[in-house]
Amino acid sequence: KPFGWAILYSFVLILFTTYVLLDTFVIPRTLVSMAGDLYTGASASAETGTSAAEAAGTSSAETGANAVVTATSYQDENIQITVETLNVYNTAVYIADIQVSDVSYLKTALANGTYGRNIKQTTSAMAESNNAIFAINGDYYGFRNDGYVIRDGVLYRDTSGNNEDLVIDSNGDFSIIEESDTTARSLLAAEAWQVLSFGPALVNNGKIVVNANSEVGQSKSSNPRTAIGQVSQLHYIVIVSDGRTNESAGLSLIELAQLFAQRGCTVAYNLDGGGSSTMWFNGQVVNNPTDGRTYGERKVSDIVYFGL
Repeated sequence: KPFGWAILYSFVLILFTTYVLLDTFVIPRTLVSMAGDLYTGASASAETGTSAAEAAGTSSAETGANAVVTATSYQDENIQITVETLNVYNTAVYIADIQVSDVSYLKTALANGTYGRNIKQTTSAMAESNNAIFAINGDYYGFRNDGYVIRDGVLYRDTSGNNEDLVIDSNGDFSIIEESDTTARSLLAAEAWQVLSFGPALVNNGKIVVNANSEVGQSKSSNPRTAIGQVSQLHYIVIVSDGRTNESAGLSLIELAQLFAQRGCTVAYNLDGGGSSTMWFNGQVVNNPTDGRTYGERKVSDIVYFGL
């Protein structure tokens, strides 16, 4: 009998562990935004999706109708983007210089348009479905159960963790906050347009704030990276690097921070990297996403993008 109970207990334990793992990493689960927690700013309405151009009586189609597009650039009356490819630190690095006329053109999107756990799409699929011009993978909020999530002025998660967040306000300005110092609702009340929770901060107040020993968890020192920074009002730099291959070693956090500092960024912030790192521009994936074992885009839970 004791032997039988041991077998039964082991079987139940295996089933429970399997369910927990599936629930955490596999089973899609749709969640909802925090009821009533919505900031509708003067620049754009997160509730209706009305852009600044539409509010002024100009449709999105008209806004981009006169765009000048090349393989490495895009320009219309509201969005200017140039993308260059460099090889530094034995790594392929892709740098986008982006200027917009209004913060409403700096947007985010969720996989399948749904907030939840294990709901994932590739960066390119999300970019295409949201008519993006330029997109990168976001903070992969769905891989964690904590960390503030505010997207396009909507509060989705107010669970605090031990996180250093990037806040993008209603003017399009970047700042770095510690979640332990504030609440998500306070950020929303202060007109936060986007809050991304991954980190760490790379540059703050014009100074590099990581060192040679900084890393995300137990990651290797050189990795594929995705990060975003601000130079000045509505002027941004986005950097994505390849890594974990013989052709491209990858960047350390200090190397990544130095690239942002060289371009005059006052604030720069590290997003999800590794196999998630993807830059998409004008309908094409620009970089070579890989986790070091397999090639191709990883499905993730969200993107940051610029679009009409």
